[in-house]
Amino acid sequence: MQVYGDLHSGNCYKVKLVMNLLNIAHAWIHTDILNGDTHTTSFKLKNPNSKIPLLELDDGRCLSESNAIINYLADGSHLVPDDPFLRAQVQQWQFFEQYSHEPYIAVARYINKYLKLPAERVAEYQAKQEGGHKALAVMEQQLAGQPFIAGDSFTTADVSLYAYTHVADEGGFELAIYPAIEQWLARVAEQPGFITMQQTLSGHQV
Repeated sequence: MQVYGDLHSGNCYKVKLVMNLLNIAHAWIHTDILNGDTHTTSFKLKNPNSKIPLLELDDGRCLSESNAIINYLADGSHLVPDDPFLRAQVQQWQFFEQYSHEPYIAVARYINKYLKLPAERVAEYQAKQEGGHKALAVMEQQLAGQPFIAGDSFTTADVSLYAYTHVADEGGFELAIYPAIEQWLARVAEQPGFITMQQTLSGHQV
């Protein structure tokens, strides 16, 4: 398997984390979106949407969208429930991540950390704060009564939400006011095969 991605991205980190959790052999191909790597003819043949992460299987088939990739990789493992309703709950939280969480927290992080909060985007950055805190409050309520986001077991829903939540402070979101989230972050980091975003950037695997 080959994965095209940039490990500074939470969406790409999700894929790397699942592969490490499940000890899946793969080649990682660094892909720089700012350098136009996803707009080459060869990349567009693999993903016409010109986005990363992108998984390419040994037979040449390709799969995009981070949550689809990690659910595919984890199919049949302890990270994806066998029960249809429980599996749908995992997907429910992954849709929440993509529609109610990532557009606020990840974008605020990008503007603040990588663009260095330019004057022309300060208003956009500030506008992301309310939505981000709303998403964190929903997670806090969910995690106050159970150890993991979709129930008692660690699943790909936790991977999906961990990716940008654990670096939410880089987007201006103070996590100390969310104790249940902080405890959940610690539980995720205790999972066998866990690897931090920083470790992936340094090329270290455990």
